[in-house]
Amino acid sequence: MPATSLAAPIVAAALALPLALAAIPDPAADLPRARTVTIDVGTIDFPLPGQYLRAGRVVAAPTERATVPAFEIMVHQVSRQEYGRCVAAGACVPMSGPGGPTDAPATGINFLDAGAYSAWYGRVTGETWRLPTALEAAAAAAERFAGDGDTVPDDPANPAVRWLRAYRAAASTGRVPDPLPKPRGHYGTNSLGVSDFGGNVWEWTTSCYARVTLGGAGQLGQVIENCGVRVVEGQHRSYMTEFVRDPSAGGCAVGTPPDNLGVRLVRETPRFAAAAWLKRRIARLAG
Repeated sequence: MPATSLAAPIVAAALALPLALAAIPDPAADLPRARTVTIDVGTIDFPLPGQYLRAGRVVAAPTERATVPAFEIMVHQVSRQEYGRCVAAGACVPMSGPGGPTDAPATGINFLDAGAYSAWYGRVTGETWRLPTALEAAAAAAERFAGDGDTVPDDPANPAVRWLRAYRAAASTGRVPDPLPKPRGHYGTNSLGVSDFGGNVWEWTTSCYARVTLGGAGQLGQVIENCGVRVVEGQHRSYMTEFVRDPSAGGCAVGTPPDNLGVRLVRETPRFAAAAWLKRRIARLAG
């Protein structure tokens, strides 16, 4: 068969494919998009996550001067209504946190739930969304970043240690438990335009808990990383077992328990604008 007779159908199919894809309903057409803010590249003083020991005693975490590449993050924490769409789609398990307005943060979410939501939201938007690192969370928090608070570990043989320490920490800081999530914007916006950071919802990060032994001169020695426990940032830094949804019921590996656990995502900048459009329609065909 002549090459010219083969070329015509191939060209016709190539021209028809974009039209066929465009005819597929966009699954994100009616999905309200999360507002984001760009955090410019910068350098911050960053207390390293984890527990640090010298001569067998817990000491303050070292602080390093860290450069943070620019990134884009949600202005608001993921709301109950937004998370509910993922539940309705069958991609997320229902949240187990206390109720509240539809625009209040979704709470009662563990690290695995947060990952499921970011994967679903990425599929329906055709974009790449993920949890921030602890460094990114610190940069986005700006003047509201608190870093580590109480870093004395729990005693598994004596649960009273955790509650007594929580009481002392609350008494010393004036913070009392406040479990009911507030409407969006209740805690205001920081200097970078990020809303409600440092309120009563702590936010999951991808950073793992580490137990680090320091040498006599403060140099890093043995590092034991535990990615079954993740860093959560908020009024103070804490460390939560990744399957825990209710921090008040236990699972706070180190430090004073948070009031609630929620999600705020980072959006990766797409290289090609058309890629998101194509991914959404392919996801519609697959789903």
